[in-house]
This record gives sequence, C-alpha cells and structure tokens, in this order.
Amino acid sequence: MRVWLSVLVAALAMSLSSCARHRATRPIDHPATADSAAPNRLFPPTMCELSFESGGNKLNAFLYVAHGPGPHPTVILLHGYPGNERNLDLAQAVRRAGMNVLFFDYRGSWGSGGEFSIPNALADVTKAVELARSKEWASAFRADPDRVAVVGHSLGGFLGALTTAQDQRIACFAFLAGIDLGWMGLQARQDARARAGLESIFAQSMDAKGGPIHGDAPGVVSEILSRAEAWSVPARAAELATRPLLVIAAARDEVTPKSEHHDRLIAALRQAGAERLTEVVFDDDHVFSAHRIGLATRLVDWLRAEFWPGAAGNTTGNGQ
Repeated sequence: MRVWLSVLVAALAMSLSSCARHRATRPIDHPATADSAAPNRLFPPTMCELSFESGGNKLNAFLYVAHGPGPHPTVILLHGYPGNERNLDLAQAVRRAGMNVLFFDYRGSWGSGGEFSIPNALADVTKAVELARSKEWASAFRADPDRVAVVGHSLGGFLGALTTAQDQRIACFAFLAGIDLGWMGLQARQDARARAGLESIFAQSMDAKGGPIHGDAPGVVSEILSRAEAWSVPARAAELATRPLLVIAAARDEVTPKSEHHDRLIAALRQAGAERLTEVVFDDDHVFSAHRIGLATRLVDWLRAEFWPGAAGNTTGNGQ
C-alpha cells in the first residue's frame, strides 16, 4: 500500500510540474482568438455609432475604439459588393490588437444616403481617410491622425487599391480577395456574355423592392466598361509598391478567381519592385468561410509588423 501511495504521489508531482512548465511556455494569447487583458478603466474599448457626409449625403458608420489612452492607429475596413460579409470579426481582432477600426457603408448602400456608383464609392473612401486624419477625430477617438491603413475585401479591395495608389500618406494596404474592375471591364467589352454576367451581379442587389443597394446597375456597368483602363489595379502597381502590402487570395474563389484578380496583381507588383509584399493563399472560397481565424491572425500579425511595429507582442492593445 505504501509503495502504491509513493508511486501515486510521485506521478502527481510530475504531472503538476509538467503543467507548470506548459503554462510557463504557452504562447501569448493572440487577439484573433482571445480577449484582451482587463481593459483600462479610464480608457475602455468602445464602439461609437456615427455618420459623416460625402458628396452631400449622409453615410452610416461606426468606429471600434481600442482601449487605452492611445493615440491609436486607424484601420479603415472596406466591404465588398453588396457587403453581406462585413468582416467585423476582423475588425474586432484588429481592435483587440490596439488599433481603431472604421467601418462605413458607401453612398446608396445599406441605408447610407445617395446613389451607389463606383466614382461615388471612391470619393466616399477618400472622405473616410480625410476624417481619420482630422484633429477632431484624433481628439474624440484617441486616434493618431498620421497613421492610417486601408484593408479592403472584394470590391473594397479595388476601392482601397485605387485610393492607396493616389495617396502616398496611407501607411499600408491589404487586398483581400480583391476585384480588378478594370480587367472585368475589358472582358465585358469583348464578350456580350461577360457583360450580361457583370450586369446581373450588380442588378441582383439593386432591387427597387428592397435590395440593399440604391443605384442604376446598367449605368454602373457602362461606367466600368468606359473606364476599364483607368480602373486597372495592376496598372497601379508602381504606386502601390512603395508601401507594405498584404495580398490574400482564396484558391477556390469563384467571384474573383485567383488567376484573374490575384496572380496578375502579384506579377505586376513584383515587376514594380515591391519589397514589402506579403502574399497568402488560403484553400477557401471568396469570403474565406473556413479560415476566419486564420485570416484574422494573418491580418493582425501583418499589421503589427508593418503598420504598428511598436505593438508587436502586445495582446492587451492598451496603447501605452
């Protein structure tokens, strides 16, 4: 009996020792999978519901404010068309990593005023960047007006690419299953079936009986065809290549097929000499249905490394 008791005690001691070693070597919890530590009571995380004006129209928006006194960098998160996947899980993960995240709906979409069009959406993104840099927002939201990044999914990737190419003050840009409207416009010029397909994509959500988008689908498509060369994303590679870039594709993407929208951009960026280019390909669909945590992890790690290096390894995101 004493022998068995001694063996049991020894085994228990070894088990406790192993657990202690495991706790000591366990990786720090990642913002993509774990809540932050106890928030700063004076400067807790919060969500601010707001709106701003673009082209004389009221756009609906909200801002995830990170905890801590800041100043926090701001990430502008751009949704696709029509925007059913809003990627707010990514926004929450980025906020837990200590960055503010601005999300808004373009003109004519999801209750925002005005009419949806590609030029209007581009102007809306430019306005959002201006606001993120304003002294008023810096004061109200503990933000750093000199540190703004753009992350765009699908159509948001296109909008973010053109905006970033034109604005060298944008610190870095992420293109998530992004669309090259220029390439699609060129294809639609040459193929009536491609044009009909493009019109169908936009018309499905511009339903006067209750669609989430208010606009003129044939007019949107006509403008894409007429501006195809100007709206080519790979054609902007030289301007984009000056910043850190994260380009993520989905291998089974049927909305923005990798060979047409991702590979062509990657080739152009490499030819342009992009030195801080990170490429990721998930075996997934257009909205990364099977890799939401993986996508959030990649995005947060990239932002920590390229956008806000001082926060690397900081899971609390307290901005101190």
